[in-house]
Amino acid sequence: ENTASIKKRLLPITTLKLDLTMQEVAALLLCKLGGKSGSADEISAVITAAGGEPNEEQIATLVGELDGKDINELLASGAGKLKDIPMGGSGGGGGGGGGGGDAAEAEEEKEAEEEVEEAPPAVDMFGGDDGGDY
Repeated sequence: ENTASIKKRLLPITTLKLDLTMQEVAALLLCKLGGKSGSADEISAVITAAGGEPNEEQIATLVGELDGKDINELLASGAGKLKDIPMGGSGGGGGGGGGGGDAAEAEEEKEAEEEVEEAPPAVDMFGGDDGGDY
């Protein structure tokens, strides 16, 4: 399958021109999540606040293409199209359960862990015995 057909299937906004960068679309979605209308000025402000340079031509194209369309419906439409696209890989199987252990064996291990050897006294790593400053 070629890149053009994948882009066409992935793009929920089928009439949207493909020369937009993700920056404009992400800024629009952030505006919408924030309860804003997603106007060109709002999108530019989001991009600027994030340290990017807004491309006014691309923003105008995006706003024009989405005029009168509900973003939630467009996203739902796109999500429905994603189910048909192979994503590769397969889920790995779960790990097998361990064999039944002996209770006495578990107690022995617990007792062994409780017996902690005392650490030898600390020595100066640079060879001095006075324990002073470096």
